[in-house]
Amino acid sequence: MEQDDLVVTECTRCPALVESRSRIVNGVGPADAAILFVGEAPGQQEDADGEPFVGRSGKILDEVLRDHGLDRSVVRITNSVRCRPPDNRDPTATERANCRPYLDREIAAVDPAVVVTLGKVPSENLLDRSVAVTSEAGTVESVAIDDQVRDVMICVHPAATLYDRSQRGTFEQVIADAAELAGNPRSDQASLGEF
Repeated sequence: MEQDDLVVTECTRCPALVESRSRIVNGVGPADAAILFVGEAPGQQEDADGEPFVGRSGKILDEVLRDHGLDRSVVRITNSVRCRPPDNRDPTATERANCRPYLDREIAAVDPAVVVTLGKVPSENLLDRSVAVTSEAGTVESVAIDDQVRDVMICVHPAATLYDRSQRGTFEQVIADAAELAGNPRSDQASLGEF
């Protein structure tokens, strides 16, 4: 596998994003992960650190992954758009379309057992339809991505659990279901259990 399939080193397709970003934020995690999480776009902390989901939402994701015997060492985490939108606004349809070939190439290279969308924007981006995330969370759809049919699981965004505590159970259940669908990949640390 060529590293170019996973890493975008230069892109100027979206002038507003080029101006607002400090860097391109590529996905992180194993190049052969069984679970690939797709978020919306980098926020301020992700833009600063150069890694997806390292802010408050990332802490929730890490916590729930650990609760289910997973951690970042066995999953891959990326975004629909690799550059921070100005004022943390949602990426536009044009910006998502400009970045979509990078996402499709990353999904093809990783070849995960399941792709989990974290929130409305990535769900609609990959499923190419309107998505009611709260009521559809946990739903798995077979979707053609880069000429390959993939299982895509809809999930609420980790931040939703901050604003609506009732979403925590939904979020945890989707992570548990994704792990099961992916064959329960475990990190060495997670398999040791609690001491």
